[in-house]
Amino acid sequence: MKITVITVSYNTATTIADTLSSTASQTHPDIEHLVIDGQSTDGTIEIVETHRHPNLILASEPDEGIYDAMNKGLKRAKGEVIGFLNADDFFADNDVVARIAKTFEDDPSVEVCFGDLLYVTEDNQSVLRYWKSKPFCNGSFAKGWSPAHPTFYIRRSALLRLGGFDISYELASDTEMMMRYLETGMVRSAYIPQVQVRMRVGGVTNRS
Repeated sequence: MKITVITVSYNTATTIADTLSSTASQTHPDIEHLVIDGQSTDGTIEIVETHRHPNLILASEPDEGIYDAMNKGLKRAKGEVIGFLNADDFFADNDVVARIAKTFEDDPSVEVCFGDLLYVTEDNQSVLRYWKSKPFCNGSFAKGWSPAHPTFYIRRSALLRLGGFDISYELASDTEMMMRYLETGMVRSAYIPQVQVRMRVGGVTNRS
């Protein structure tokens, strides 16, 4: 099963090497890694080039913001299952993508899966928050629950049916998308009760 991991970047030279190395170290044998860059000027593109391998694809062009860039990644993705890893985040261990693939392979009716996430300091030395999720139940979003988007992986069939990001939402398009899939679209989902991603604080949606 081909899994596409999409990384959106813009001037992330200080962190993207960890993201690239984390993805390249995954044990799953069929990963397409797309880096969708917004024409960085700080050396990000040069760093991506030094990490080049046959399954790493770089596209650098102007965009209308992070969710527009994510939509570009979705359009380019060739994997049967697609997810995102931010340019300042990294997988929690080398078997994360393998577990995701197994979840979809074991149950063909599953169209979405998600897991847990750790917020860590910029130097990755301390855990600041453990975002522990749970199996989805109808009405959960109305109670303030949401999966962590960097752990959210979608089967292509669901993407074709329910679409990508609504870029009219400046900061919450990822939450709206997950609500559209789980609450409105009522796709079959699976919860992986393990930490999938370590997220550095300071990103666009968690600066406070």
